[in-house]
Amino acid sequence: MDELAASLTEYVDRTRDAQIELLRSLVLAESPSLVPAAQQEVLSLLHAELKDLDFEVEQIPGDQTGGHLLGRTRSAHGDGTQLLIGHCDTVWPLGTLERRPVDIRDGRMTGPGVYDMKAGLTQIIFALRALRDLGVSPAHQPVVFINSDEEIGSRESKEHIWRLAREVDRALIMEPSLGPSGKLKTARKGVGRFTLRVKGRAAHAGLDPEAGASAILELSFLIQKLFALNDPEKGVTVNVGMIDGGLRPNVVAPESSASVDVRVLRQEDVAEIEAAIHGLEPSTPGVEVEIDGRIGRPPLELNSRNRALWELARGCGAALGLDLSEGTAGGGSDGNHTSPHTATLDGLGPVGDGAHAEHEYIELGPTVARTALLALMLARAT
Repeated sequence: MDELAASLTEYVDRTRDAQIELLRSLVLAESPSLVPAAQQEVLSLLHAELKDLDFEVEQIPGDQTGGHLLGRTRSAHGDGTQLLIGHCDTVWPLGTLERRPVDIRDGRMTGPGVYDMKAGLTQIIFALRALRDLGVSPAHQPVVFINSDEEIGSRESKEHIWRLAREVDRALIMEPSLGPSGKLKTARKGVGRFTLRVKGRAAHAGLDPEAGASAILELSFLIQKLFALNDPEKGVTVNVGMIDGGLRPNVVAPESSASVDVRVLRQEDVAEIEAAIHGLEPSTPGVEVEIDGRIGRPPLELNSRNRALWELARGCGAALGLDLSEGTAGGGSDGNHTSPHTATLDGLGPVGDGAHAEHEYIELGPTVARTALLALMLARAT
């Protein structure tokens, strides 16, 4: 273990209790995506932490979200810039803590949002603290962006993320690692949402069924065409997750709809799958089909600049005595938005399991070690 890696390991071990205390405070500040006012407590905590690190912090207001934090160091460091991204919103409604309180037992910490992703936010703060307290200058100027709408598709924040990604040399995404083994996420599928609306013609199902045109019948045909677009070899998945339609059992359905989730592994497949969905035609006489949607989050691909960042992580891990591995995630993150513009590595956050699940937890030992990993990566050029 080299001298800096040893110093960082000692530092994160020594500050373990302080890390746990900050993380506990962040988890106790419940912050569901769909309650903008609930974001203010957690954003205020993070604002104070960044100010203590001598960051110039801008609070960006949201229109329908809780807003976002953008922090830049006041002091100059290295050449270029590096972006650290995290989100403070969770999928858990207010009051979840009443039945799932924060708890530490057998080296694990549980609580709503602890894994996805308030531990990752804690890692950002303590990695930067480690470099400051040890007198180590980052290789590139750190920029921190924390949004409050990632769990609902980064609806308002993605334009800020795109702008920042075009300005920086690399992006480190503090989403949780991939499963209990702690894999870093070197690829993610792109994500799209589509809506199909079928308009038919109502008629009495007993007296005059031939006068009707069933939107539900047509939707059943379209669903089969959609599922036929699945291509496991290419990593393309198409799932009709919700359907609706009809008026009453004795009425030929005049309308129906379907909500569709689409995932793609490669950018080169995006245009093809979008064209295939928008090109669907009805086969039932007398019905019309309207189709909306697109791939909103592009894939995080295994390109050369992303691979170089992975190799840096693996080398830093080896210096710290960590044997890192990589994997591909089917879900999207803000790393999907940065990857088309700059080198991106995702899944640098906590080790644990249960994102969006009742058993959500982090492993404290490995997660603290990931704080040292982040700090070492910040200190070293790609």
